[in-house]
Amino acid sequence: MSLEAYADTILPGERRWPGDRAIAGVSQGGGAVASGALEVLRSAEGGMAPALDMLADGLNEHARAYVAERGIEPDAEVPPFVSLDYPDRVLLVQRLTDRANPECDAWISLAMFCTIAFDAGSHTNTVEALAAGHVGLKTMGFRMPDSDGLWRFDTYSYGRQLARPHPDTTPSGSPS
Repeated sequence: MSLEAYADTILPGERRWPGDRAIAGVSQGGGAVASGALEVLRSAEGGMAPALDMLADGLNEHARAYVAERGIEPDAEVPPFVSLDYPDRVLLVQRLTDRANPECDAWISLAMFCTIAFDAGSHTNTVEALAAGHVGLKTMGFRMPDSDGLWRFDTYSYGRQLARPHPDTTPSGSPS
């Protein structure tokens, strides 16, 4: 729940149900959690999985200190970070990711994995993610591949061709 709240602070989304405490509900549509941030964090490929319990404990320890410093009454029914209101979550995450914090690399890495879930759906096959309506890919306007499974872009992303292909480029786009 604490890691979900952290991911939601990085890329906020809509609450999944009315009493959802991990998701602050400050944005419409899905954010990092709906995009699969926890799946990305838990994946063997990312290498973060062994550290997740330690990171969640550390996040809550920092939240306890933040609550004490600010005189906030924590809600004992949820982990300390989850009990913070969204603006307080943001302030604490800013502190954690500040270069002056000796632990910042860990917190920045955690944030990056949350954005990877949204930006790339890296925990799943791209075509399957698109077919399932992956929130991040859909938000960015990522389109389905052509019928042969390849992506081709008939229009240039900048609205104009930036360079002519080399004359020896093959029809498949490979330089010869």
